Amino acid sequence: MSDDQKKQLEQQLWNIANTLRGKMNADEFRDYILGFIFYKYLAEKMEIYANSILKADGIKYKTIDENTKQGKEYIEAIKEESLEKLGYFLKPSELFSEVAKRGNSDVEGTSNFILGDLQKILNNIQLSTMGTASEEDFDNLFEDMDLNSTKLGKTPEARNEIIAKVLSHLDKIDFKLEQTELDVLGDAYEYLIGQFASGAGKKAGEFYTPQEVSMVLAKIVTTGKKKLKAVYDPTCGSGSLLLRVAREVKEVSNFYGQEMNRTTYNLARMNMILHGVHYRKFNIKQEDTLEHPQHIGQQFEAIVANPPFSAQWSANPIFTSDDRFSQYGKLAPSSKADFAFVQHMIHHLAENGTMAIVLPHGTLFRGGAEQHIRKYLIEDRNYLDAVIGLPANIFYGTSIPTCIMVFKKCREQPDDVLFIDASNDFEKVKTQNYLRDIDIDKIIDTYRSRKEHDKYSKKATLKEIAENDYNLNIPRYVDTFKLEESIDINAVAMELKALEEDMKFTDRTIADFCKQLNISTPF
Repeated sequence: MSDDQKKQLEQQLWNIANTLRGKMNADEFRDYILGFIFYKYLAEKMEIYANSILKADGIKYKTIDENTKQGKEYIEAIKEESLEKLGYFLKPSELFSEVAKRGNSDVEGTSNFILGDLQKILNNIQLSTMGTASEEDFDNLFEDMDLNSTKLGKTPEARNEIIAKVLSHLDKIDFKLEQTELDVLGDAYEYLIGQFASGAGKKAGEFYTPQEVSMVLAKIVTTGKKKLKAVYDPTCGSGSLLLRVAREVKEVSNFYGQEMNRTTYNLARMNMILHGVHYRKFNIKQEDTLEHPQHIGQQFEAIVANPPFSAQWSANPIFTSDDRFSQYGKLAPSSKADFAFVQHMIHHLAENGTMAIVLPHGTLFRGGAEQHIRKYLIEDRNYLDAVIGLPANIFYGTSIPTCIMVFKKCREQPDDVLFIDASNDFEKVKTQNYLRDIDIDKIIDTYRSRKEHDKYSKKATLKEIAENDYNLNIPRYVDTFKLEESIDINAVAMELKALEEDMKFTDRTIADFCKQLNISTPF
């Protein structure tokens, strides 16, 4: 698929999404449109798989009569295979295209009221997984899609009309799922998530990391690696960051994540499945990562995260005996959980692993417990590998400058820490700043080569950092001072003198005109 075709598809989907925009706010219509796209994906995957099984019999899945004995035998056999392979099951009458067709039927005597059937089908997808290995991965995936909500329309008929219209538009789009080498739908889904994030203001940070930042994090943690056994994101949002890591290597065996927000947790699971990640290969949990970690005892060779900036947490004294925090001697302050996330991630980092985390700039220099933790990580453990300063205003909903901190337990360059100041390299589009490809390449090339560039990067020794009392503020290490261009005072004086002569000439000219017109001069 060409870039133009891809953009055309993305625009089509966004136009369909906007069919619902007038009815509700961005958060709400996001859940509906992404849910319908996900349903279409599941249905088309189901049909393709069922047709492959039935190929030897020379029949198509849609042609099976569900009410005959033979039809029921076919469906039961396909259901068993589908639950093992796909993790869910849909009957022929439950396929997206069939429901869309019924909802937009103009055949006399045929009801096109599909709300009840559609809600039942969405429930059936989950029910089909009960008691199987995929049950947790499909549990309540469609719970945010209340088809009886008055936000869709005041009457059932009005709600049915708008939903049937959306399904009809979606049904006309070919997601090319049979061309397995393409990830057309996955890319389009990512595009929509990004579009919703850009319009969601402060709340966008709950579920989305801009793709350019995701690329930087992903390229850092995959440096020198072609395959990963597992990648982990303790604040995974919509799962986009995990999926970005997979694009940087040939294979990721397993994806692990945790997300506190229920709606976003559902979005992450949908996103995984839509990108072709088999249900056995991802383990996404819903809980507060700091208070109730769900992957205890596991270690990962790649960890990425964009946690909520300076979030509050309990900092309960009981955590001083928690293996994640006990060795540090101090907990991160309750008003700023940034370093609690760092500690949590380091606990789960494998000896040969790399972790990269986005943090607010304050984590580099704040005192108290945070300074104590920084000192321990650098002086006692020597885990800090790099600090990268990012431009301000590149995250949705906040304009504060941010940084990326990179940690390794076994560092190749243990005698210094690399500081990169990338805060001045960006493109401004309307009110948002963006990292360009050239900016991303510059960051990654500098990180991987660990080269020093004037006013951009510097390798600071551990002794130098200690002398700065473990203050990691980037300007302390990367000299970005620029000399002002020298001014030739004599030349400026001559210019002013020439201007004064010009003004005198102009005044005389105006005075002459005024005299000819027999009017007063303005001076």
